[in-house]
Amino acid sequence: MSWLERQSFLGPDSEERLNDVTVAIAGLGGGGSHTAQQLAHVGVGGFVLVDDDRIDNTNLNRLVGGTRQDVVDAWPKVDIAARLIRAVNPDARIRCVPRKWQEAVSEIIGADAVFGCVDSVRAKDELEAFCRRLLIPYIDQGMDVHEVGDGFLVAGQVVLSVPGAPCLRCLGVITDEALEEEARNYGAAGGKPQVVWPNGVLASTAVGLFMQTVTPWFTPENLGECFEYDGNLHTVQPSDRMRRSRDLPCPHRSTQDIGDPMFDVRRMVTKPPALHRAEATEVSRVVRRPWWRRLLGLSSSD
Repeated sequence: MSWLERQSFLGPDSEERLNDVTVAIAGLGGGGSHTAQQLAHVGVGGFVLVDDDRIDNTNLNRLVGGTRQDVVDAWPKVDIAARLIRAVNPDARIRCVPRKWQEAVSEIIGADAVFGCVDSVRAKDELEAFCRRLLIPYIDQGMDVHEVGDGFLVAGQVVLSVPGAPCLRCLGVITDEALEEEARNYGAAGGKPQVVWPNGVLASTAVGLFMQTVTPWFTPENLGECFEYDGNLHTVQPSDRMRRSRDLPCPHRSTQDIGDPMFDVRRMVTKPPALHRAEATEVSRVVRRPWWRRLLGLSSSD
């Protein structure tokens, strides 16, 4: 009996599909470690793990798989994630890249999907732009803790970003104000409050969106998605902002530049020109099909 027998409802060839897929995870901290663990359990065969950081004592409250001995040894986070994956699937194909994601473009470019688990707003902005250029589905996840009155609000979101759908800027995940504030801090995201259970909820939502693109068990109505998490109410629900933005052309990510072989993330244009609605609709019909058909192993001619 296959170790994936209990998830056979995903489709008769889901085990092979998942084994053939390669995912890239940028950021192997709290959210990324959860994501890596879950993807290993569902049978994903290929991993590109990207993070230039090493574990420290403050990571132990949320980094899945991290141990106190790892802190003593100052282990790279990518190696901890690789160990976690291999403990579930010894045959997994894993490439560890202990560098910033901008220095790992050649490794990420071959992935079938990219999970963005980075804290920096600038990194989210650039990583989404990179994935859209290359028609790679990008799944972003993030959480924050906001001081509200005498208490705190734990909130977060998961976004599946693809060409033709609203981007992170459309959804308010990335704003000029946030980028400017981060720039004033010399690009540092800061020591934001983080705890393990919201990361787990967001990672599960992200993996669920990924599974819908790879296996035929459920066909989503829309390609781009955004789910909002309220950690105080323990709810995850579709974003109302996504609903209102879904049929509007994205003014931030020019679909004219998709597939540009000369694209260099270091020279990324922050605000590309807006598209007319008719143009965006036409391009959307062209670019929406290949990425998920490529994942499903289908031709683009039908």
